[in-house]
Amino acid sequence: MSERVGFIGLGIMGSRMAANVARAGFELTVFNRTRATAERFAQGHRAAVADSPAEVGAASDLVVTMVVDGRQVEEVLLGARGVIHGARGGTLCVDMSTIGRAWARRLGQRLGERGLAMLDAPVTGSAPRAEDGTLTIMVGGEPGDLDRARGLLGAMGSLIVPAGPLGNGQMVKLINNAVAAANAAVVAQALLVGAATGVDLDALEAVLRAGSGASTMLELKATPMREHDYRPLFKLAHMLKDIDLCLAEAGTAAVPFPAAAETRDLLAAAAAQGHAEDDFCALLEAVQVLAGRRL
Repeated sequence: MSERVGFIGLGIMGSRMAANVARAGFELTVFNRTRATAERFAQGHRAAVADSPAEVGAASDLVVTMVVDGRQVEEVLLGARGVIHGARGGTLCVDMSTIGRAWARRLGQRLGERGLAMLDAPVTGSAPRAEDGTLTIMVGGEPGDLDRARGLLGAMGSLIVPAGPLGNGQMVKLINNAVAAANAAVVAQALLVGAATGVDLDALEAVLRAGSGASTMLELKATPMREHDYRPLFKLAHMLKDIDLCLAEAGTAAVPFPAAAETRDLLAAAAAQGHAEDDFCALLEAVQVLAGRRL
């Protein structure tokens, strides 16, 4: 591989995505806010560890960021020790975090002023799909920049969808997550209604899976909900952040999104119950409070 890659952010998703980049043969330099995490990653993969995002910029032609929110992306790209202080002109920054359209466009403009390019390339698919390299990646930015990054993105995802100008990848991701979270909320409510009315939940699931009620969230979240297994594949706090971003964009467009708003309230209630760091299927806990009974 001719292009060197930097990867910033080795959390639940980022560590799995970076592992696929390393396996694809890219020369890889990593940075994580907790250095020990980066060192553990480097021990298991062919990667160098940087002391700062600036060092990542100096060692890379393409820099991937996979962190929590827009402020963290701003810090690692443009902060006092950010990528811009080491990167050469022409470096392409590929932000795969979910930060919202406004952040993506603002950061892209500031990077452009320094001679750097940017794609926003958020992903959908939880940790298992990150691990096996089958994420869906929606990309906003210039077509030429996407062409340049396509090999890198292909190491992490099986479906790469051009979404239009910079920021549009973010908007597609936010709408997708709002729909997913609303579907999960419906699954939680359906299971609880079924249990309360004496329905065999195995039978209910079988019919839902085979019929018009089928959904990805039913496949992924029904069993963890029934078992109250909230081990995080996608943290509830992160989903809540994404829904807030989506609702803000919908508000700016003056279009109501009541299903997302209702789901947002369930996520916020579950977070207040102590489930912010759990998987977002823990919104079941808020549904149980409303129903006055447990699944």
